[in-house]
Amino acid sequence: MLGNARGSAAVEFAAVAPLFFMLICGVIEGALLVWTQVGLQHGAQAAARCATVNPTTCGTSASIQNYAAQQAFGLNVAVSTFSFSVAACGNQVSANYSFGFFSGYFGMPSLALAARSCYPK
Repeated sequence: MLGNARGSAAVEFAAVAPLFFMLICGVIEGALLVWTQVGLQHGAQAAARCATVNPTTCGTSASIQNYAAQQAFGLNVAVSTFSFSVAACGNQVSANYSFGFFSGYFGMPSLALAARSCYPK
């Protein structure tokens, strides 16, 4: 009986599979997090530039926020995610977003992401 190896593959799979799937989910979560951060930053940069360069399209705070939400590529974020202000550096657009992990079902908290861009006048 000691030389019998039947079922050893199933035992090895049961030991390794959870770690493998956790690694795969972690890579996917990390990629989604980076994608969201890059999208927020792009929206803030494009809107800050638009506020300075194109005042007909981005003349009001509301139009700047709408433009920023449209430029956050691949993201479906609310317009209220972005805010506009005039700072010492020029026209500044900021974004604050709460990123919810899909592993949040297991008690993982959300992560606050922020992006800011200032374009000189």
